[in-house]
Amino acid sequence: MSFQSKPRWLRDLERFLPLKSQFMLTGNIRDLQARSVGDLVTTAALDSVIAASLADAGYSDVLAYDPVSGFRLLDRPDGAPGDADRVFAALGLTASNGVAPAGIDLFGATLERLVRSDGPPLALIADFASRLIVRSDALSPAEHQVFTRALVLSQAARARPVGPNRAPLFNTVIWIVDKEGDLPDWLTIDNPRLRHIPVSPPDRGVRRALAPHLVRTLPGAKTAAADVLRDAEDVLVDDTEGLLLMDLNAITQLARAEAVEVGEIGDAVRRYKVGVTEDAWKQIEREKIRDGATFISRRVIGQAHAVTHMLDIVKRAATGVSGAKRGGRPRGVAFLAGPTGVGKTELAKTITELLFGDESAYIRFDMSEFSAEQADQRLIGAPPGYVGYDVGGELTNAIREKPFSVVLFDEIEKAHPRILDKFLQILDDGVLTSGRGDRVYFSEALIVFTSNLGIYASDASGTRVANVTPDQPFAEVQARVRGEIESHFKLVLNRPEILNRIGENIIVFDFIRPEVAEQIFEAMLAAILRDAADAGYQLTLAPIAQSTLRDLCVSDLANGGRGIRNKLEAHLINPLARALFETEGEGRFVIEALEAGVTTSLVMRPA
Repeated sequence: MSFQSKPRWLRDLERFLPLKSQFMLTGNIRDLQARSVGDLVTTAALDSVIAASLADAGYSDVLAYDPVSGFRLLDRPDGAPGDADRVFAALGLTASNGVAPAGIDLFGATLERLVRSDGPPLALIADFASRLIVRSDALSPAEHQVFTRALVLSQAARARPVGPNRAPLFNTVIWIVDKEGDLPDWLTIDNPRLRHIPVSPPDRGVRRALAPHLVRTLPGAKTAAADVLRDAEDVLVDDTEGLLLMDLNAITQLARAEAVEVGEIGDAVRRYKVGVTEDAWKQIEREKIRDGATFISRRVIGQAHAVTHMLDIVKRAATGVSGAKRGGRPRGVAFLAGPTGVGKTELAKTITELLFGDESAYIRFDMSEFSAEQADQRLIGAPPGYVGYDVGGELTNAIREKPFSVVLFDEIEKAHPRILDKFLQILDDGVLTSGRGDRVYFSEALIVFTSNLGIYASDASGTRVANVTPDQPFAEVQARVRGEIESHFKLVLNRPEILNRIGENIIVFDFIRPEVAEQIFEAMLAAILRDAADAGYQLTLAPIAQSTLRDLCVSDLANGGRGIRNKLEAHLINPLARALFETEGEGRFVIEALEAGVTTSLVMRPA
C-alpha cells in the first residue's frame, strides 16, 4: 500500500473547509501524524498538521485553545511566529508570554468574536474539548451557554472569498474530542454546518513510509549496508502492527538510548512492548534443553513422542526460528490431547521447570471455571462502567507482570465458545486488549492447551461413547483423537480458524499401557519412600507386600497415572500414616504384607 502525502482525515477536512463552519475530530487524536517534507516522511503533532493545512488553504492565523493553558497562536508552516499581540488584541484577549488565559466564559466570548471577525480568515482549534464539560447530558448553566453559542455561531457563520482562486472560507472552529458523544448531541447531530471527521490509526502504508526516516536514526545506520537497512525497515513495519506513530518514535528513541544496533531493531520493539530489557529465552541454558528429554522423562513416563514434539517447540522458541517473532505471535503453541491422567498437565509443569527453574512459574487457568458466556471478563477485565473495571483481568494482569512465561489453559473444551475468540487474538496477533484498553503482548509466552477432546464421541443417537480404547495401537489412537478434535472445532464450535492457528502442534498422548504403568508405579513408590525417609521413617517393603500393592495399583488403568497415585494413597499412604502415628517415634520399619479390604491395613514390624 503506497503512502499518500495527506491522510484521509486531512483530505476530508480540506475538502469541506468551504462548506462547513465547524468540525469535530475524534479517534486517534493524541497520536503523532505523518506528513511529507519534500521526499521525506516525518511526524508532527496534530495541531501542527492542521495549522499547516489551513495556512495552505488561505487562513491567515490559527489559534489553539485548551482548558489549562488557554489561547496561543500556532506557528506558520515556515516556522515563523505569527503576530500574537495583533491577533489577541483583535479578539479582545490579553496575552502574557504569547498565551491568553483560559476559562469557559472567556472561551465563549472569544469564540463569538472569532467567528464574526471580518478580517482575514481565522481558525480556532479547541483541543481537549471533552474536558470543557463534566457531563454532556447534564450541562451546567455556563456549559450550556457556551455550546448554545457555538450552535448558533455554526449557523450564523458566513464564508467569504479568499486568495487568488476566490475560494470561500469560514472563520472555522475545530473541536478535538475523545469520542463523538463528548459534546452535546444537539450541537453535533443533524447540524448541517458541522462535520464529524474520524482520525484513523496509522496503517501499514503510513508505517512503511515513515520507517526509512526512523531506521536511519538508529545506531550503526550510517555505515550499514542497504540490505541491512531494508531488513530493519521490514521488521519495524511488521512488528509494530497496531501501534501508533508515537510508539514508533518511542521505539527508535529507546533503541538509541540503549544502543540497540539497526540490525537488532526487532529487539527494541520487543523491549518496548513487554517492558523488559533482558530476553529470558536467550538466557536459557541450551545444555538444559539438550538434555531435556532425560529431565522430563523422570516425571512424564511412557510419552516419548509427546516429549520430543514439545521439546521441538521449545527449541524453535529458544533459537528464534519459529517465525513467531515476526508479527508478535507467541513463542510457541502446544495443544496437548489424550486420556485423563497420562501426563498432559505434568508435561506443562515440567517444561516450565526446565525453562525457568521452577514448575510453579507457569500461569494456569482451569477453563472449567470459564464456562459462562461473560467469563471472558475474568480474563481481560470488565469494561468501563462495570464492577471490577479498576481491577483488570486475571490473564492480562499476569502476562503484564510475567511476559516470559508458560501459560497453561487446562481442559480447554470446557470453556465457553466466546472465550475461544480471545485465544484467536492471542494466537494470531499475540496481543490482547484488556477491559481498560491496555494492549498486552504474548510475544514472549509459550501457550499450552490441554484437552480430553477425542477420547469420547457422540454416536448417531447422541449417546456419548468411547472414541478410542487402550487396546488400540497408538497410531490409531492418535489418528482418531486428531480427527475428533478437528471435527469439534470445525463442526461443533464452527471455529476452524483456531485449529489452523494451532497447526501441527496438536500432541496426542497415549494411554498408560501396562508396561508404562509398572514404571509409573515404581517411580511413585520410590517418591513416597523418599518422603517418609525425610520425615525420619526408613521403610522397606517385603517382596510379597510390594507385589500385592503393585497388583492393586495397576489393575485398572482407566484413570491413568492419576489413578495409580490414588490407589497408592488408598492402599499405602493412608494405612501407613495410621500405623506410623501409633509408633513412639522415628525408626526403621518393614512392611511385610498388605491386607486389602474396605480399608487396607498393613502388617508392619520394626526393622
